[in-house]
Amino acid sequence: MLFKEIVVEEAVIPVLAATKRDDAIAELVDALVAAGTIAPSDRDEYYKKVLARERKGSTGFGHGVAVPHVKSPDIHAVAVAIGISPGGVEFNALDRKPVHSIFLLMSPESDPDVHLHLEAMELIFGHLRNERFRNFLRQANSVEDVRTLLEEADASRPTT
Repeated sequence: MLFKEIVVEEAVIPVLAATKRDDAIAELVDALVAAGTIAPSDRDEYYKKVLARERKGSTGFGHGVAVPHVKSPDIHAVAVAIGISPGGVEFNALDRKPVHSIFLLMSPESDPDVHLHLEAMELIFGHLRNERFRNFLRQANSVEDVRTLLEEADASRPTT
């Protein structure tokens, strides 16, 4: 799996307006709606599902990153929205620091596709563990900057 296969480029927000977790999640869900990935009529349902997942435990994992995620039977393909916050978002992260990079992951819930969710999580976390990747992502000022970084990350992935 590669970023180019799951990141919805039209749902990349290089400068999030939000400063709080729920607002940032709303911005990213709205970006997926605007990109045509989520039907407008399903917007509130997905927003509530992501917040319900957050109530179980924060997906702000430290080092300035968060990966809120949800699985649903109504989602037919893995889709990721990305938001960058230069000032930081209060996300109730494990290290209690603001989050600057948010990857919102939406995945199918059906049994044959469960592995796709895990594979997408491995891809995202594999790169977010890399301090250089996190720093470059945080410095991205445009969709083009984010796209270039993700293309470089895809190119560096070992082939199997």
